[in-house]
Amino acid sequence: MLWQRVKSVLSQKFSDHDFKLWIEPLQCVHDDTQSIQLAGPDPYFCSWIKNNYLPDIQAALQDAGFTGKAVQLSVSQAGKAQSLLPEPEKKQNQLRLPSMPVARSTVRTLHPRYIFDEFMVGESNALAYSACEAMANGDSTLSPCLFIEAGTGLGKSHLTHAVAHYITSHSPGTRLHYVTSQQLTSEMVRSIKNNTMEHFKEKYHNQCDVLLMEDVQSLAGRTKTQAELAEALDVLMDCGKRVIFTGAVSPRHIPDMDDGVRSRLSSGLITTINPPDRRTRCLIIERKARNNKLALSGEIIEYLADRIHGDIRRVESAIIGLKAKASLHKILPNLDMAKEIVAGIIGQRQDLSAVLIRNFVAGQFNVSIEDLQSKERKKTIVFPRQVSMYLARKLTEEALSEIGKAFNRDHSTVVHSIRVITEAIVRSGSIRGQVEHLVERLKNQG
Repeated sequence: MLWQRVKSVLSQKFSDHDFKLWIEPLQCVHDDTQSIQLAGPDPYFCSWIKNNYLPDIQAALQDAGFTGKAVQLSVSQAGKAQSLLPEPEKKQNQLRLPSMPVARSTVRTLHPRYIFDEFMVGESNALAYSACEAMANGDSTLSPCLFIEAGTGLGKSHLTHAVAHYITSHSPGTRLHYVTSQQLTSEMVRSIKNNTMEHFKEKYHNQCDVLLMEDVQSLAGRTKTQAELAEALDVLMDCGKRVIFTGAVSPRHIPDMDDGVRSRLSSGLITTINPPDRRTRCLIIERKARNNKLALSGEIIEYLADRIHGDIRRVESAIIGLKAKASLHKILPNLDMAKEIVAGIIGQRQDLSAVLIRNFVAGQFNVSIEDLQSKERKKTIVFPRQVSMYLARKLTEEALSEIGKAFNRDHSTVVHSIRVITEAIVRSGSIRGQVEHLVERLKNQG
């Protein structure tokens, strides 16, 4: 049926709350090739649909194959009968609130467990957690702009999801827009193509109370998007609206970024989430095991904490693997199981060293080890040297000074090399693919 196909399209476009409140009650009374007649429960409901949802319904009808033009709205027979009830009874049955905000929030699908209570706080992330909690509560003592810098799997998405969960549940009237930088760019491109940039500007300038944007480093080189973002930020910040950004690198290290945008991103609190220490890793493993109804001994928890560093998603993968294997063999998880699971997740990572990585990269780039250890500044030598240092930091637990020794350099040179390659990966898909290929080859060594 046509209306069922249309509802299916609309359910993907709107939040569950909006869909159940405004679309689900609509009934299709009649449809043919020229028109479709929809009925709502009361006159106010039909008026609201006409003013706020009719263009979306018409677009969904076209997507569903409707070739007609007319969409008619009327009050259902049950609604007309209800309007004849005495006034006190009408008030008792009034279910719809006329104070709904004109602009609707746009929120990504939120992970149900990414809430504040499920976030494990340690020294590495305490400031970021406190700042997000304050932003969610609308604490006016904090800067209205927050930037969270963190690597993959360290919890920045967990915190932004937690902010969105808190605001939507405690202040449902707040106009919250939660997007990635890629989604913002795509939305802007569609607006330019459809000649609806005024609607785009209105949404992010005047119909936004809280803006959450992830992966800001992806804006690198996108001049038009950066200009629109700068304009929106000026409006939002001048009005004291709340803005939270996340990125893999800090604003000052994002390449090809307009200085004005960089300044705005840096105008508030910048906080970094570092990899959790061993104690925090143990607590995270305990929590995730408990969430998965998996009993782990202290020995297994400590083993996982000692072997799995950085990306917390690998902890989740280990927990799921242990649960599946224990269930398959119908026994409690043991240390041998844990070792087998961890070996599958991190491969040979624990056997890698800066020296091994240096030698491997030298062979891949057809340069000598002596070249990598020399003072040579040719690009054909400097690039593989910097890549080697970056990979040594990424794939080993060796200190910066130890990595430097493998190349006859001090720790400051290692830090510089890591920053250079990190920025190159963000800026260039070719370099990113090259580094990812090297990582894969190194993990498969031996």
